[in-house]
This record gives sequence, C-alpha cells and structure tokens, in this order.
Amino acid sequence: MLDDAADDVSDTAPPDHVLVRRVRLGERSAFDAIIERHGPGMYRFALRMVGGDRTDAGEVVQEAFISAWKNITTFEARSTLRTWLFSLVSRRAADLQRKRRPTPVSDDLLTVIAPAARHDPLQEVMDKELVAALQAALAELPHQQRAVWLLREVEQMSYDDIATTLVMTPDSVRGQLHRGRKNLAERMAQWR
Repeated sequence: MLDDAADDVSDTAPPDHVLVRRVRLGERSAFDAIIERHGPGMYRFALRMVGGDRTDAGEVVQEAFISAWKNITTFEARSTLRTWLFSLVSRRAADLQRKRRPTPVSDDLLTVIAPAARHDPLQEVMDKELVAALQAALAELPHQQRAVWLLREVEQMSYDDIATTLVMTPDSVRGQLHRGRKNLAERMAQWR
C-alpha cells in the first residue's frame, strides 16, 4: 500500500538492537539513525491517528521520540524497537485526542489508498468522493479500532506486533480489527 522503504534496514545499516546499544552508550548519531529509520512510519501512523493535522502528528512523534530517548534504558527488547516506538506514538496520540474533540481527516491523507484517475474527470470526482467518505468513516471509528485498522492495513504490522504496540492480546487485535472492518464496511456500503 505505502512505500515502506524508509522503514527497511539496508545492508550497511546496523540492526536496531545495535543502534539501541549505541544509544545507551550515549551515541547521538545512533538515535538519529533510529529517527531516520522509523520516523516516517511513525509520522504516517500519527497523522492518521490525529485526524490528519500535520502539526499534531509532528508533536505526537516528537513527544514519542523524546520519551524514547529518555527511556531507552528501560527498553527490554521483548518486542521490536519499531513496535515499542509505535506504542509510544499510539499513547501520545490517544492523550492528544482525549484533550481535543475529534476532527475530520485531511483530504490528502488517503490518496495513496485510492489514487485519483489520470484522464477521466468523472473517475477523478468519484475517487475524491471515495477518499472523503473513507476519511470520514475512519474518523468515526473508536480509537482502538482505528489504531488497529491503520497498523494492520496501512503499516502492515502483524497481529502480534499490533498487540504489543497497543498493549492488548492478539485475540483482542483480531476482534478490534473485525469490528473496525465491519464498521467501515457499513459506513462505506454505498461505495460497493
């Protein structure tokens, strides 16, 4: 769905566990490498979780990285670093959403999911309406269902990683995903 090349580890880049060890030894450049590797995915997730507001998404990711920097010594590697970082984003996004009223998702947010037609004006209008309907439907989902759906469908995380990220069981993830898909299907029924 989305280009996750920025999240992949290249052949020459050290793996996450090596970067974590280096950060614990005080190497700032290792933390910069973690930011570069995981930041884009965290930002995509945050952007969708906060309703498309780029300022809020940036704030959520920044707070997550500050928390990661301060608490890297407590990271026990029971999960992947990516999962731990996404859990920090999820918590910060939930905190922000509790403080504010829900806002609609930005029009540009899901264009990757339903790219606009190139030459057919009618199809372009239909695609824009579909994306707007999907954005509205996602914004109406409860926080947990939206988070699970985005992590599974957009970030392509496994059920186990989502469970770790959101501090729930894999069975709860499956249930939330099922309910989220059902709710989205009901809201998007007119588009079938």
